[in-house]
Amino acid sequence: MEFITGKHISRRTVMRGMGATIALPFLDSMAPAGRLWAKMKAKIDRTRLVCIEMVHGAAGSNEWGASQNLWAPAKVGRDFDLGPSALSPLAPFQDSLTIVSDSDVRMAEAFQPKEIGGDHFRSSAVFLTQSHPKQTEGSDVWVGTSLDQLYAQRFGQDTPIPSMQLCIENINQSGGCAYGYTCVYTDSISWASPTEPLPVIRDPRVAFDQLFGAGGTAEERAARRRTDRSILDWITGRVAQLKRELGPTDRLRIDQYLDNIREIERRIQRIEERNTSGEVRELPEAPAGVPDSFEEHVKLMFDLQALAFESDVTRIFSFKMGRDSSARVFPESGTDKPFHPASHHGGNEDALVDFYKINKYHVSMLPYFLEKLKNTMEGDTNLLDKTMLIYGSPMGDSNLHNHKRCPLFIVGGANGQLQGNLHLRASAETPMANVMLSLLHKLGLDDLESFGDSTGDFSLG
Repeated sequence: MEFITGKHISRRTVMRGMGATIALPFLDSMAPAGRLWAKMKAKIDRTRLVCIEMVHGAAGSNEWGASQNLWAPAKVGRDFDLGPSALSPLAPFQDSLTIVSDSDVRMAEAFQPKEIGGDHFRSSAVFLTQSHPKQTEGSDVWVGTSLDQLYAQRFGQDTPIPSMQLCIENINQSGGCAYGYTCVYTDSISWASPTEPLPVIRDPRVAFDQLFGAGGTAEERAARRRTDRSILDWITGRVAQLKRELGPTDRLRIDQYLDNIREIERRIQRIEERNTSGEVRELPEAPAGVPDSFEEHVKLMFDLQALAFESDVTRIFSFKMGRDSSARVFPESGTDKPFHPASHHGGNEDALVDFYKINKYHVSMLPYFLEKLKNTMEGDTNLLDKTMLIYGSPMGDSNLHNHKRCPLFIVGGANGQLQGNLHLRASAETPMANVMLSLLHKLGLDDLESFGDSTGDFSLG
C-alpha cells in the first residue's frame, strides 16, 4: 500500500447529503506516518464477527447420517476431504475453515416436565447465549448475554453502529408461540443482557437505510426515495471534492465502493417495484423490500454486511437464516420437501438424504459472502483474514428434538487467531459453550472465565 507522510484523511470521514451519510472504506490516504500508523493499524485490524444460526440441526447429527458424513468429513485433523458432506460448498475456503463436530447444547434441553416439547421455541435464544431460557409467555424473559453482544460491548463501541441483527424469515409475531414460550425466544439470537433481546431486521431496505442513511431522519429518507434518485446523487459534490484530494489508487477504490452501493440500492428498488406491482407473491406477508427468493434475499444481506465491514460502520453482525418450524421449500436444493417436515425424517435413509440436501443448500450460500471478503483489502490484509464467521445450530438430530452432536464451524482467520484447514471432534458431552468461550478469548475477551454452561476452554489448534 502507499503511505503518505503528511496530512491524512480521518478514518471516520463521511460524505453527507439529505438523509444520507456514506462512510468511506479504508484508503491509503488514511494511513498516517510513523508511530501513528501503528496505533491506527491496531484499530483497523479489529476482528469482524458474523454469527449465523440455522435452525433444525443437521442430517449428520443422526447416527446413520453421521456414518455417511452427511454434515462433516470423516477425517479429523488437517487436509480433510469435504467430499460428500454438507460442507462441501466450502471446499474453496478450506484453508480458512475450522470444523468442530459433536459438541452439545445442553441449555436448550428441557429441564422440567412442563418444558418438554418446547425445543423449537427456546433453542434460538440458546445458540449464542448457551444459557437456559426462562419459560414464560410474558415480558419477564431471561436467558443470557449473547456472544456477539459481549464482543460488541467491549470492542464495538467505537463504530457508528455497535452491532446489527439480520434475519431472513418472518419474525413479526408477538405473545406466546407454544409450550409456554414467548416468541421473542424463537425470533432472537442476540441478547444485550439476559432480559434484553435485540430487534432483528428482515427488510434489506431498512438495513440499507440504517447503514447509509443514519445521518438523516426517516422523513428525509422517505422524501429522497420519492424523488426516484439514488442516495449517491445527494453527495456528488462531496465525492468530487474528496476525489481531488486523493491519489489514483484511492480514487479507483472510492469509485468501486460507490458503484457497489449504487448496485445494491438498484437491486432493492427493483425488488420493491416487483413486489408492489400487483403480481402474486410467494411471500405475501413480507415487506416490499424482501425478495421472494431465499437466495436473492440472503445474498443481498451478505452484500450489505460486506459493505458495512469495508466502511467499518459496524464490525458485528448476527444473522438468523431460518426460523424454527419453518415450512419453507428450497427447490434449488434438489428436494421439494418443506424444511421442518424434512427435518423430521424418522430415521429413514432416503428422508435423511433429502434433509441433507437442504443443509448443503444453506451452506452453499456462504461462498458468495466469503469471496467478497477475500477480495476486499483493508491495509495489507483482506477482510476474510480479519473475520470470524460462526455458523451453527443449537439443535442436533431434529427428528428427536435433541441437542447433541450439534453442527458448528468457523470460517476466517480472525486476525491470525484461527489457522483453518482443521476438523476437530469434541469428546462426548462437551458443551458447545466451551468452544464459544475459546472463540471469545480469541476475540480478545481474555479475562472471561466462563460462558453459559462452559466447563473450560476448547483447544482450537
